[in-house]
Amino acid sequence: MAYKKELLEKFYYTMVKIRKFEETVEKYFLDGQIPGFVHLYIGEEAIATGVCAGLTNEDYIQSTHRGHGHTIAKGADVNRAMAEIFGRKTGFCKGKGGSMHIADFSVGMLGANGVVGGGFNIATGAALAIKKQKRDNVSVVFFGDGASNRGTFHEALNMASVWKLPVIFVCENNQWASTTPYRTTTSVEDISARAAGYSVASKIVDGNDVFDVYEGFQEALKHVKAGKGPFFLEAKTYRIKGHFVGDPEMYRTKEEVQKVYDENNPITRFEQKVLKDKMLSEADLEAIKNKVETEIKEALKFALDSEFPEPSEIYDDLYV
Repeated sequence: MAYKKELLEKFYYTMVKIRKFEETVEKYFLDGQIPGFVHLYIGEEAIATGVCAGLTNEDYIQSTHRGHGHTIAKGADVNRAMAEIFGRKTGFCKGKGGSMHIADFSVGMLGANGVVGGGFNIATGAALAIKKQKRDNVSVVFFGDGASNRGTFHEALNMASVWKLPVIFVCENNQWASTTPYRTTTSVEDISARAAGYSVASKIVDGNDVFDVYEGFQEALKHVKAGKGPFFLEAKTYRIKGHFVGDPEMYRTKEEVQKVYDENNPITRFEQKVLKDKMLSEADLEAIKNKVETEIKEALKFALDSEFPEPSEIYDDLYV
């Protein structure tokens, strides 16, 4: 596939923006300035980037508890995203949702979800709405290997197949379900094999190669928009950080993690490829990194300068 420079720059900008955002969140969480828990997307940037590059604001995504990367890739305002994580009232959910419930309906980001497997039925419902409204859009649900063992996964996949709904299931197989290696709890080597049981088309891509993710997702889009029903895309990747920030990670070695980071870092791989093939220059990459650096600094300042919600506002914006 031939790539325009504009798309290549978008790939790099998005991945670097996610990485820098997450590194900033990690630092300030460890400093005790962020409430609750945070789950980082470091090392998986190519998946959200490759998928969301093929979507518009009218397409929907449903995220996981590890949702910052999806939020940023979908085009949500990074200032408000940072403010939400810091619990400030200028955040998307007025600081009351925090990291695991971040959402921005204006760009079709239907929300992160603190419940493992909680997004399947929401995304499938959104796809049903698209079909009922006769729109040419799609719904995407991101989920991990562990979530594929939940009942909601099978319920949603079956319904989406029976009704031929325009939903794409994106499995971010990062090898770890919290502290459990997926091979000890999952009966198949490739989670996408389960799609066949519901007559759903599937494809496996290298989740650390943004080009492979993007091209695989384009195939999924073509299938779904042709009215052929749902598609299952499995992206093989690896969770670089612990399940949550502060996770002691007693279940794996530092050497294992470092090896993956050194040899299979999606941002490094992208840089090496575009420079080798003369698709982008060092100056192009540097300019993008500088732009991201400025934006993340501004987002951090925006968050830290914003006020916390008042205790009296605790019941505001609730559905009764």
